[in-house]
Amino acid sequence: MFTRRGFVRISAGAAGSLALRPFGLIPGLAQSGPGYQALVCVFLFGGNDSNNMIVPMDDTNYKAYQSIRGTLALAPSNLTAPVNSVSGAPYSFHAKLPEVASMFASKELAVVANVGSLVQPLSRTQYQAQNLPIPSNLFSHSDQQQQWQTSIAQGHAGTGWAGRAADYIALQQINTSSFPTFLSVAGNTIQGAGTQSQPVTVTPGESLTLKGFTAAPASQARWQAMNNLLQTNSGVLLAQAADTTLSNSISDAAALATALGTSSPLKTQFPATGLGAQLQQIAQIIQVQGKLGMRRQIFFASLSGFDTHAGETATLNTLYGELSPALAAFYAATQELGVAQNVTTFTESDFSRTFQPTSSDGSDHAWGSHHLVLGGAVNGGQIYGAFPTFELGGPSDTDTRGRWIPTTAIDQYGAALCSWFGIPAAALSSVFPNLPNFGSQNLGFLG
Repeated sequence: MFTRRGFVRISAGAAGSLALRPFGLIPGLAQSGPGYQALVCVFLFGGNDSNNMIVPMDDTNYKAYQSIRGTLALAPSNLTAPVNSVSGAPYSFHAKLPEVASMFASKELAVVANVGSLVQPLSRTQYQAQNLPIPSNLFSHSDQQQQWQTSIAQGHAGTGWAGRAADYIALQQINTSSFPTFLSVAGNTIQGAGTQSQPVTVTPGESLTLKGFTAAPASQARWQAMNNLLQTNSGVLLAQAADTTLSNSISDAAALATALGTSSPLKTQFPATGLGAQLQQIAQIIQVQGKLGMRRQIFFASLSGFDTHAGETATLNTLYGELSPALAAFYAATQELGVAQNVTTFTESDFSRTFQPTSSDGSDHAWGSHHLVLGGAVNGGQIYGAFPTFELGGPSDTDTRGRWIPTTAIDQYGAALCSWFGIPAAALSSVFPNLPNFGSQNLGFLG
C-alpha cells in the first residue's frame, strides 16, 4: 500500500524513551538560525589508496615513491602540476583531482596525513611486539569502517561518534526543533546513531512522503486510521518501537518536504553522478536549515568501489573523476548560499592500501591514510600531521609492504572537527572516549 523508501529512521532506541513528534514543521521558527555550522562526511568505501591521491614532489620523496610503488607509481604527466604548501614543500595530486588541487592552492582545502584507528600512539617496535593495545581486526573492511564511524578501536560500539556529537547538541538544545541533527544521503550508517538522538536517511531523487495516499475521503480515512494505530500503546515493546520509528519518519519527512518546497533552485551545477546527486541533496537541505530550526547539522555521503586489489589505475581514474568535481560543486554551492565559512566537508575511508603494489596492478589492505578537509573555515594549502617514511620495513611500516602505522588518530581528527562544530573540550571525551590517550588535540586545520 505504501513504501518508506527514501526516508527511514534507522534506529528507534528504547521505545519508552522516545516521544512521538508532531507531524510537520514546528511553528514560529526563524528563517535562519544564528551561528549555523554543518559537518559533511564523504566516506570512500573500500579503502582509498591515498598514496596516489597526493604525492610529495620533493626529489627525495618522489624518487622513493617511484621506486617502491612500481606499476602504481604515477608519472608527472599523470599528476597535477606541483602545488607548494604553505611550508613551501611541493605536492601533486592525482591527475583526476584537478579541482582538489586548485582548492588546495587557493587554501580552501587541507590534507590531514596518515590518519587511522588507534587505541593510543603506537610505534613499529610496539606494534610488532604486541605489548600495547592494537585496534581489533586490522585490515578488515567491516571492522575498520566500523572503527572510523564509531572511533572505538577495540570492542563493540552501539553508537557512532557523530551520533554522540548529536546527543550533545540535543542535550544543549542548540537546535530549535526536533528534526534530527544527523542525516545520511547514503543509506544506513552507524556513524550517526546516538544514545538519545537518532539519524535519518534520505535517498536523493526519491519522494520523501508515503505513497498510496490521496486527497480522496477514503484515502484520508486510511491515513487517519494509520496514524491512530501508530500512536496506540500496544504494550509490546518491539511493536511500540517500530510504531515510534515509522511515526517519527513520517513527521521528519513531512517537515523536510515542506521546507524544501519553499526553496528556490540552486544555480550551482552539480555533476550528474551518484556523489553529485548526494551532495546536491545536502546543499538543498542546508539551504532550508533555518526553516527546519537547525543550527547544527551533520551529513553523511559516500562513494564506493575503492577496494582495488587489481586494476587500480583505471579504477581510481574513474572514482577520482567523480569525487573531485562533486566536491568542487558542493563547495561552490556553499558559497552561493553564503555558508562556505559554516560548512566543513571531510573524507573518511576504511584504510589506505599497501605502498608496494600487487602483481596485478593493485594494492592490498593497509592502515593509515591521508584525508581531505574542505571549507571556508579550513586553514588550507597545508599538510597536517606527518607523511610516512617511504621505506618498506622502515619506521612507519607494520611489516615490509608499506602498511603505514597512523600518526594521527581518528579521535584527534574527529575531535578537531567537533571542536570547530561547537563541542567544548570538556565534552569531547564523551564523543571520543580514547581521546585522552593522545597528546595535543588542536591539529590546527580549522580556524
